Amino acid sequence: MAYACPMSSSLRTSDTGSIAADAHALRAWLDRYPRVFVLTGAGVSTASGIPDYRDTDGAWKRPPPVTYQALVGDPATYRRYWARSYVGWPGFSTAAPNAGHRALTAFEQTGRITALVTQNVDTLHQRAGSRAVIDLHGRLDRVVCLGCGDERPRTGLQARMSATNADWTPRDAAAAPDGDADIDTAAVLKFEPPYCTLCGGMLKPDVVFFGENVPRLRYTQAVAALEAADAMLVVGSSLMVYSGFRFARMAHERGAPVAILNRGQTRADTLVDLKLENDCGAVLAALFATA
Repeated sequence: MAYACPMSSSLRTSDTGSIAADAHALRAWLDRYPRVFVLTGAGVSTASGIPDYRDTDGAWKRPPPVTYQALVGDPATYRRYWARSYVGWPGFSTAAPNAGHRALTAFEQTGRITALVTQNVDTLHQRAGSRAVIDLHGRLDRVVCLGCGDERPRTGLQARMSATNADWTPRDAAAAPDGDADIDTAAVLKFEPPYCTLCGGMLKPDVVFFGENVPRLRYTQAVAALEAADAMLVVGSSLMVYSGFRFARMAHERGAPVAILNRGQTRADTLVDLKLENDCGAVLAALFATA
């Protein structure tokens, strides 16, 4: 159950509370604020079969993702990225929205969300019906040429890679976060990576890699939505990446209350008004099922 935390008289946390109790606590908190800025992370999509990166302590479960500099500066990294992405894409692209996504869509339909900013690149919020979505880190379903800027849907590229690598096999493979996959190292060496059909340039999914900055327009849209809100709700994110954490810090600095629903610790735990540690999809579904 919720308990008072000595860091703040308003801060409540729950690490063993029931789904119903945490849904009640979150509803009581949300009912105090007419306009809410929502930020989501990988924890929202794990129930859809998309693995996350971090454990409950906020530490990496696996090696960190490839950086932009390595992708464009090392041919072996470029080949490895596309080989793994080619294997991971079918499962990633067919993942379906879960109860958490649908609950946030229901929340949006009440007219109380200024924006739903997601750090995920899976478009599951949109597929669940949400419209006020800002894809902070981009979308994996689009591919851009780093040479000429041509943009194409990922589905077409997947078909082209299949044709180019018709006799290729990844051997043993396992799903990894964000459409990636763990595959046999020897198999990577035989994979033919894709290049732009217009200029021969390197291709990159339209997502923000480590070592890149969030596009300025996307950032300013998110800041405007935060400034229009009375409070901020974080769902399924440890906020260990600064691009997401900074919004919690901004909210705190301007006096807007912050609530977090996430399993395990987060980078913003000392800034929050309400912290609930539970299954985010189950809590949100219980909350909006009784709306």
